[in-house]
Order: sequence, then C-alpha cells, then structure tokens
Amino acid sequence: MGNLIKRIFDLVAAVVGLLVMSPVCLIIWIAIKFEDHGPAIFSQERIGYKGKPFMLYKFRSMIMDAEEDGRPQLYSGGEDSRLTKVGRFIRDHHVDELPQLWNVIKGDMSFVGYRPERKFFIEQIMEQNPDYELLYKMRPGLFSMATLYNGYTDTMEKMLERLRMDLDYLHNHSLWLDIKIIFLTAISIISGKKF
Repeated sequence: MGNLIKRIFDLVAAVVGLLVMSPVCLIIWIAIKFEDHGPAIFSQERIGYKGKPFMLYKFRSMIMDAEEDGRPQLYSGGEDSRLTKVGRFIRDHHVDELPQLWNVIKGDMSFVGYRPERKFFIEQIMEQNPDYELLYKMRPGLFSMATLYNGYTDTMEKMLERLRMDLDYLHNHSLWLDIKIIFLTAISIISGKKF
C-alpha cells in the first residue's frame, strides 16, 4: 500500500473516529476526574517511526505513580492491582486508547501497525531478536494484528510472538488487510472479547 494512501486513510478515519467518539471521551474524562481527581490523560514516551521517540496518549487507567519506583512494569491484565475502578472498565473495553486518535492525526501513529513500546522493553526484545529494528520502517498503530490475536504482552515470550506477527504485517500489509484488522478488532471489542 502506498504511504500516501495509508496516511490519507489514517487522517480520515482518525478525524471521523474522534468526532463520533467525542461524547464517549467526555464521559470517560469526567469519570476519571470524579474518581480520584487526578489527570484524565496519561502520556508516556514510546519509540516509533524511524526509531524516534514520541508521546503516546491514553486515558489514565491506573493509580497515580503506578511506577513510583521508576522501574517500568508491564500491565498484567484485569487483575493488576494498580488499576482504578474506572480504569479496569475502560481497559476491559479498550476505550482507554481513544486519545491515540490524536497521535494518528499528528502523524506519530497509523490506524494499523505494530503497537509502540518503551525503550526499556525494546532493548530487552532486541537482545533476543534484533529484527525489532525493522519495525521502524513503518508507523506504529492504534490497532495491530498482534494485539488482536496475541493480546496484551506481559511476558518476554509474548513480546517475541508479537514481534513475529508484527514483522509478518510489515512484509504483507495492504489497505485490505488494514480494513480487515480494524473490522475484526471492532467486532472483538463490541463482543466483549478480552485481549
């Protein structure tokens, strides 16, 4: 798929998505603020296109200072003790990632790609498989084939399997495949699938 076509698709889909989901975003923002009065938006540095860092945005789903010891920790699923009540709900329904539509509009991300990771974990992955660096040829995505089929990655084994699937997407991506991944992900979210 041509980069220009993919970028136009991303922009149109992200703008429409933000407009359609803006009432949901407002409700989530109010719920987070009401629960503990902390910031509703959480930002974190990730590594993206061409290996450059960018700030990824999400609705905050965890307590303040969830990594107070300074050491990055992987999300361990719905029973993670750092989740707030609102946070558990928005994570289960995957609406915590709606602010990433802004990342797509800005050009940090694509609608479909690989899920961007933190440098701390990338270094560990690359010790096992240096091919991770190939992913920098494309923008990371809001949706990914690996998340759809492999779920959240809370172990190195899952990270390496996610990398295998991301590399497969890199070599075989097309507009049709992007539409298929978006459709299947939307169906999974609507049906309540946990991943």
